[in-house]
Amino acid sequence: MFDPMLQFSKVQTAGVVGLILLGVMFAIPNFLNEETRTSLPGFLPKGTINLGLDLQGGSYLLLGVDTEKVIDDRMRGLMQEIRREMRPNRATNKDRISIDSLVYNEDTNAISLRIRNGEQVDEANERLRDITRGGVGGALGLGQRAYTVSATDARFDINITADAERFYSTEAVRDSIEVVRRRIDPAGNKEVAIQPQGTDRIVVQVPGDDDPEALKSIINRSGQLSFHRQDPTVNIADAQAGLLPPGRMFVPYSQSEGPGFLPMVLFEEAEVTGDMVNTASAGPSTDGAGFQINFEFDNRGARRFADYTRNNIGSVFAIVLDDEIISAPVIQSAITQGQGRITGNFSALEAAETALLIRSGALPAELTTLEQRSVGPDLGQDSIEAGAKALIIGFILVIIYMIVSYGRFGIYADFALIANVVLIAGILSLFGSTLTLPGIAGIVLTIGMAVDANVLIFERIREELRNAKSPVNAAEVGYQKAWSAILDANVTTFLAALIMFQLGAGPVRGFAITLAVGVVTSVFTAYVLTRMFAGGYLLSKRPKAIAL
Repeated sequence: MFDPMLQFSKVQTAGVVGLILLGVMFAIPNFLNEETRTSLPGFLPKGTINLGLDLQGGSYLLLGVDTEKVIDDRMRGLMQEIRREMRPNRATNKDRISIDSLVYNEDTNAISLRIRNGEQVDEANERLRDITRGGVGGALGLGQRAYTVSATDARFDINITADAERFYSTEAVRDSIEVVRRRIDPAGNKEVAIQPQGTDRIVVQVPGDDDPEALKSIINRSGQLSFHRQDPTVNIADAQAGLLPPGRMFVPYSQSEGPGFLPMVLFEEAEVTGDMVNTASAGPSTDGAGFQINFEFDNRGARRFADYTRNNIGSVFAIVLDDEIISAPVIQSAITQGQGRITGNFSALEAAETALLIRSGALPAELTTLEQRSVGPDLGQDSIEAGAKALIIGFILVIIYMIVSYGRFGIYADFALIANVVLIAGILSLFGSTLTLPGIAGIVLTIGMAVDANVLIFERIREELRNAKSPVNAAEVGYQKAWSAILDANVTTFLAALIMFQLGAGPVRGFAITLAVGVVTSVFTAYVLTRMFAGGYLLSKRPKAIAL
């Protein structure tokens, strides 16, 4: 008598065989050149395993995020908001609160406000608390207060809290990562790796890119887009001499516009800002030769743009990108559709890069390059060859050991081992995973782990055979009683891989992915596939003894 554990129905057998064949189908494109892959029928998979920076070469950048300037900019923005809040407002029936002094201390990140009229202290206090009421670090901004306000007579001191500093610094790093990702991988189809390192650094790895300087030029542009009014009343000679009225700035034209364009005096306060732009794209100029940038505002930007153009027909409206004027058209009519175009002396590449900058948004903080290096493809090829050699040697040694130690059952385990490698390759290809050198190490480790389950099973079968059980019953009991040990060992390994994936970055994640995939496939092939082989042999031949 025996339990049906060794029996597989035709449906179960077909399912196991079908799964292995699927793995083969997804793994095969890795061995074909690109031309052959593209010529395959549409229903066949064409995805391959992507090679990481250490295998195919590429660019590596370590960027520092100026989180201190983020806090500084936020406090200066708050100071501007305080100044606006103290002005009269007819809509809310607020009177002017006269300011005696408004000073920002960069060393302590504190703002000091002194009002002129002591009778307005309570009103000033209420307005300040309205401005600084928002919180950080909680759902809907309802966490810790971002600022503290203290009053002494007619003086107010506004300080940013330590929680808010940490929150805004972390947010700047996170947002910088997203902007950098949109700039170097706008389509989302490159295998770039961008991760934080510490509290104020970002690691950028771009496989296949051997020009870190070009990468830096794309990343390091701040991408600050804004639309400003011109102040034609200021004399250019005075502006060049540094004689500017308050709230004005002297802005040069971009080099792409060519020589002959004098800088312009613009109002510092922008009428529309780049964060109000939804989309931007490059295209041929509708005015003739060259290229232009087409953009579209969100609802807020569309309203502001429409109101301003409606009320300022005939005025110059300067478009500023990274402190340079890229276009300064004269408003011919009201633009109410929320769309516009930037014309200028753009080449196709300049128009495309500028549109990408606008589309990806401005960097929330200045980035500095702390380290850069380029990994050549020759070094990557050496890594591939060394990893492949280790994989093949380990694979052959394990196969030989299993055959010598367990005979026919060792051959079954070797077939399962081959199927395991095929399934790993198929799964990594299916999800377009990136294979790094530590990832290869994970596969090599998986090969060793894959036979652990079979060793446990076969040793258990040997023990049952020594207890005078028949081969069928011994195999049945061996598979049954080894299962708990196999499950425990592989679950703990899988959990360790998950922890490495969550806490690690770059190559550590590559190792964790291959290890986790290998754990799942090795349990399937070692416990299910070898059991199918062993059950088929034992139940069909019913040998009186087996060499194990």
